Amino acid sequence: MKKDKRIDAYIAKAQDFAKPILRHLRELVHTSCPDVTETIKWGLPHFDYKGMMCAMASFKEHCAFGFWKASLMSDSKLLAMAQSEAAMGHLGKIKSLKDLPADKILIQYIKEACRLNDEGIKVIRPKKTAEKKNLVVPADLKKALARNKKAEEVFKVFSYSNKKDYVDWVTEAKTEETRLKRLTTAIEWIAEGKIRNWKYLRK
Repeated sequence: MKKDKRIDAYIAKAQDFAKPILRHLRELVHTSCPDVTETIKWGLPHFDYKGMMCAMASFKEHCAFGFWKASLMSDSKLLAMAQSEAAMGHLGKIKSLKDLPADKILIQYIKEACRLNDEGIKVIRPKKTAEKKNLVVPADLKKALARNKKAEEVFKVFSYSNKKDYVDWVTEAKTEETRLKRLTTAIEWIAEGKIRNWKYLRK
């Protein structure tokens, strides 16, 4: 069993209820996948085999255990947990050894995770498509920009977030007087190429 001393330390610092759970999970991983490599990632114990395979974690009142490719595994319960955002890990909140599936089932899970990595099967994650952002610029800001060509040109090349900062600042004014003051200031700053929060930029 190739052990990482950092995981020994992690278990030693865990709550008393968690120690036997973490030790048992660790032993089952090594039993099911003898060539597994232990490591620490994001502050948590991970078990790698030809890539990331599974990980465990300890909290104040429960432990968690999860598989990197749970969404590709065959058990419907595991798949359901992989698709749920209710709790960390894929075995629910583990508060004692009794909360774990039978060793036989856990070993099947771990061996399947090994096989997926052996075969180089990858999780296909959907590409995030950037949503088209439609920013509604209020009429008074549009008119003010139109009267100052420099400000209008700068505003056009501002990023969406920079434009939104100014729009929000103007539209969130509580009184008409405040709104007019903000409009005037906004046009001055924009013409100078300044973003709304330019004062807070690191020099």
